[in-house]
Amino acid sequence: MKRMKVFFTDNIEETARFKAFLATPKKVVIICHQNPDGDALGSSLGLLHILQQNNHQVVVISPTEVPEYLAWLPGADKILDFENYTHSEKAKALVENADIIFCLDFSVLNRAKNLESFIRKAKGLKVMVDHHEEPEQFADFKFWNVKAASTCELIFAMTENLGDRQLVNKTVATCLHTGLITDTGSFRFDSVSQEVHRVAGELVSEGVEVNKIHRNLFDNNDLNRLRLMGFVLSQKLVYLPEYNIVYMSITADELKNFESKSGDTEGLVNYGLSIKGVKVSAIFVERPDLIKISFRSVNEVSVSEFSRKNFDGGGHHNAAGGRSKESLDKTIEKFISLLPELVTQ
Repeated sequence: MKRMKVFFTDNIEETARFKAFLATPKKVVIICHQNPDGDALGSSLGLLHILQQNNHQVVVISPTEVPEYLAWLPGADKILDFENYTHSEKAKALVENADIIFCLDFSVLNRAKNLESFIRKAKGLKVMVDHHEEPEQFADFKFWNVKAASTCELIFAMTENLGDRQLVNKTVATCLHTGLITDTGSFRFDSVSQEVHRVAGELVSEGVEVNKIHRNLFDNNDLNRLRLMGFVLSQKLVYLPEYNIVYMSITADELKNFESKSGDTEGLVNYGLSIKGVKVSAIFVERPDLIKISFRSVNEVSVSEFSRKNFDGGGHHNAAGGRSKESLDKTIEKFISLLPELVTQ
């Protein structure tokens, strides 16, 4: 059986080496995955604010742009977007010259998109903090737990384990609580544990304004996004009762018609699971270079294994992503042809 948890802080020698390395100010780069969500950016910015308190030179680099619905996070305006040509050369140099590189909320380097090759070549120490299945062995230090509800939970645990709990102030806590909310579906997913609620309580004790975070995340839509959501749910949702499965699709032209921005399709896939009896929901979004796929499931159905096997993806047991280089129509045809395999799990 594979190990479900690997914490470098459980090893006395590794912990001592890590703490000694960061005992003096270092050049630190924090990298999240492409198309970052609340957990990716919350953990990245939370760690940034922790490390800055110890006078490290810290920068967060995102492989793709920061979605508008997360732009309010403290420090988000300083994140370098690697796909922005005004940032890319600076980002490359920072990665190349970093003393330490934190890879947060991803465990395989291709999730860093065009940053992948630069991370592989970088000479700095690499630290992976993540909770996704099937991690790639690229990091010098690992803080990984597949049963954790979010990477933000792990950043808090790592900080605690290293004896730095006092560095978690209101700014840090706001970032980390955002990731807890988004990756647990506002504390309703199966991944929510007693530890998740303990961490949430610790963060609230630092003055986190929970209602304000919720409003920033969920009550800050522009009109076009609401109209896109309404269009998809009313016109593009397909229910397959013989499989208890729902899927949705959005073409590039439809995204353009609704003036869609990065992050506008986030969370749409979850609506499929709100239909009585549905066990799997999927959404297929046509992007310029590929079809982006998101899967959600309930109970015993593993969309992570399904996505990894068929759509070059992976993730969590009940929440996973994938991609396809085929057309949107052919990708959906392939998905439908594989449904007997999926529902027999």
